[in-house]
Amino acid sequence: MIAAMTKPRSTHGALTEHELGEFRTLIETRSGILLDQSRDRFFSTRVRELMEARGLAHGAELLRLVRGSNVEYDSLLERLLTQETSFLRYPGAFHALERKVLPQMHARKFWQNPRSLRIWSAGCASGEEPYSIALTIAETLEFADAWNIEILATDISKEALKHAEAGRYTRRALGALQADQLQRHFLRRDGHYQVKPKLRGMVQFAPMNLAQSVYLGRFDCIFCMNVLIYFSESRRSALIQRFHDYLEPGGYLFLGHAESVARLPVKFESFVHDDFILYQKPVAAAPQPAMAKQEKP
Repeated sequence: MIAAMTKPRSTHGALTEHELGEFRTLIETRSGILLDQSRDRFFSTRVRELMEARGLAHGAELLRLVRGSNVEYDSLLERLLTQETSFLRYPGAFHALERKVLPQMHARKFWQNPRSLRIWSAGCASGEEPYSIALTIAETLEFADAWNIEILATDISKEALKHAEAGRYTRRALGALQADQLQRHFLRRDGHYQVKPKLRGMVQFAPMNLAQSVYLGRFDCIFCMNVLIYFSESRRSALIQRFHDYLEPGGYLFLGHAESVARLPVKFESFVHDDFILYQKPVAAAPQPAMAKQEKP
């Protein structure tokens, strides 16, 4: 940081508040991501880093470059979205999946033909979340090999998806896993851990901007954890409505601890499992026969 501050192009005034506002507007318009003033320091630091990397002295120059090039826009977005994550990062969510949701899905779907389970990891970053879902299913669901399991994992970051598709992780990212889980689901290669083909085959990765509405079919579960905090209130409301529409009746929505559907006009039933809140789309009630209705005298 000290070395960066000594460079002339990083001096005060190289990046104005007006220019930062223009960057925010551009990012929200294209990607739906709202970088409010609570993230000012992080945001301005990342913009200045890209200015320095491109050898630019003023924010206006970078603004022109980013507006005129999808490649440069993606470079800026990658700097803003880079975050460290890990396997089973939110234990409460995976305990709920293991102990409540999967047993319920098993009881409901076991006699179906084909027997299928469809899950969406929305905002999957570098893949730790969808692979954690796959691992939990493989270790919990009875006769998992006899199920058609599809885990759709999407993210706006192309770099994160490349990492996810490679399925190669450090021991630090796998810190929450037990030694026997590492042995069952990963291969040790060159100091890293490679996801084994069986687990990898359960997950399909695809680029997606959540600000754009694309119908993906119905899901039994949707994970969107600590993603909604990056959107405006109106976009959050629209996304929650889409999740509700995409869920099968009786399906579950997994959100982060700081996220809620409490004040939104969608019908979810909430359950607390340990310290984690699950949201379930109500199962449609069976219609009552006409003769069961009672009229007032």
